Amino acid sequence: MRKKRRKRSPLNSPLPFFLVVGLGNPGPRYRYTRHNVGFMVIHRWARALGVRLLSRRFEGKSTFASFQDREVLLLCPQTFMNLSGKSVRICVQSLGVRNEEILVVHDDLDLPFGRVKVARTGGDGGHKGIQSIFEHLGTREFSRVKIGIGRPRRGEPIHEFVLSPFYREDRAVVETVLQKAVHACELFVSEGTETAMNEINRQDKGGSA
Repeated sequence: MRKKRRKRSPLNSPLPFFLVVGLGNPGPRYRYTRHNVGFMVIHRWARALGVRLLSRRFEGKSTFASFQDREVLLLCPQTFMNLSGKSVRICVQSLGVRNEEILVVHDDLDLPFGRVKVARTGGDGGHKGIQSIFEHLGTREFSRVKIGIGRPRRGEPIHEFVLSPFYREDRAVVETVLQKAVHACELFVSEGTETAMNEINRQDKGGSA
C-alpha cells in the first residue's frame, strides 16, 4: 500500500521546513505591550523577508517565506494569549510539523529586561501562552526564544505591567532586543537550536542587550 505523504506547505516544497510562532494578543489595544514582543519579532522578521502576514489560516495570521534555502511558516495566533496553543495545534496537525521544527518567541518576566535567551525545552514560568501550547501539543519538546521584560519598577501589578507598553526610557533598548531576537530565529532555522543557544546566550551572559 502506498504510504501517505506527510503534509507540508501548500506548495509541497522539498525545502527543510520550520514553524516560528510569536505569542501575543490581537488588536490595536495590545500592539505595543510587553506581552506582545513575540508578535513584534515575527512582524519584524516578516518585513526583512519581504512578506506580510495576510493569511487567516490556523486561527492566526501567517505567511510562508524562504530563508537560506529553508521554508518557514511565520505564525501569530489570534486566539488571545491564553489560548495560543489552539492555533499552534491546528497548524502543527494541518502541516505535519515535527517538534524539532517548532520555535516559539515570547516574553519572559524572569529574564532581566534587555536579555534574549534561546532554550531547547523548559517549563512555562507562569506564562499562560506557553502553558496553552504545552496542553494542546502534549509536549514541552520545542525550542524557544525568550525575551526578557524584567519585573515592574514602578509598583504595577504583574497583569498591568505585561499588558502595558515598555517604559519610555527603555524603548531604544527594545529595538536592539527585537533585532537580536530576529537573529536568534534566523540561527534556529539556518543552523539549529544548539548554534542559536551558543551564540545568543553567550552574548547575553554579560548582561548586554
